[in-house]
Amino acid sequence: MKFKKIGIVGVPQDVGASKKGVDMGPGALRVAGVISKLRALGHDVKDFGTVDCYTVDQFDSIDPDSLGLNYLNIIMDTCTLLKERIERILDSGYMPLVLGGDHSIAIGTLAGMKKLHNGNSGLIWIDAHGDFNTTETSPSGNIHGMPLAIATGRGNRELLGVGPSPTVREENCVIIAARDIDKEEAALLKSSRVTVFTMMDIIKKGITNVAHEAVEIATRGVDNVHISFDVDSLDPLEAPGTGTQVLGGLHYREAALLLEVISKCEKVTSFELVEVNPALDMYNRTAEIAVELLCHAFGKEMY
Repeated sequence: MKFKKIGIVGVPQDVGASKKGVDMGPGALRVAGVISKLRALGHDVKDFGTVDCYTVDQFDSIDPDSLGLNYLNIIMDTCTLLKERIERILDSGYMPLVLGGDHSIAIGTLAGMKKLHNGNSGLIWIDAHGDFNTTETSPSGNIHGMPLAIATGRGNRELLGVGPSPTVREENCVIIAARDIDKEEAALLKSSRVTVFTMMDIIKKGITNVAHEAVEIATRGVDNVHISFDVDSLDPLEAPGTGTQVLGGLHYREAALLLEVISKCEKVTSFELVEVNPALDMYNRTAEIAVELLCHAFGKEMY
């Protein structure tokens, strides 16, 4: 990777998922030793603290002015604060590593990264879901199902304004490990220039081939790539601590190999890990697995 200096920021937001528990994700990752383990790999790791976030239990009801999107104004505030923190990390010469929190925080991450690349960036989105819904297609109104659409310039005007979007190049966007995509969302993806590798594609092609294809697509014609890793990409039998479990996901060894291939790409300039929910976990197992996978993304190798 380009950076050996890693700037960590926690974003304990749960309102994008409208579900309590994922707000404890950044703390669980810290408890699992994310900083010490990355330092043991030789990285200069600096902790840039935690972004202040509202949580679901602070509200009796959803904001009536949210235009059909749950907690819209709150999420905009958090993503704006995260954008500013990402810019500060970049100004300090560090590579942003964002610990979530629900996946809606990716809107803020990519908005901040626009300072570096002005949207001329690729994206590898490792997730069981497409996160490509808009206000019109979302069955729940939960914004954690929309950040990839926002990044490519689709969706709610207020959320698009945070970046402003687009904050990535659509033709350089790749989804890996998809297996639960809403019907109308699937139609949106099909009409887009986003490349989708489902779990069936991984079974047929093998994770190594998919990883190399994904890197080639994400890096084509750009100098920057963002990696967004949702732990629900993993099979819940291995990583149960997440709020939107879908059977048939990546096994640890597949995810580790995928991230090792990506780690050899010299164009990765930011990384985020989201949707760890300790309230649904056992003995912090999912956070510990997630930290080990982060190590594979930053240089650790299986032998």
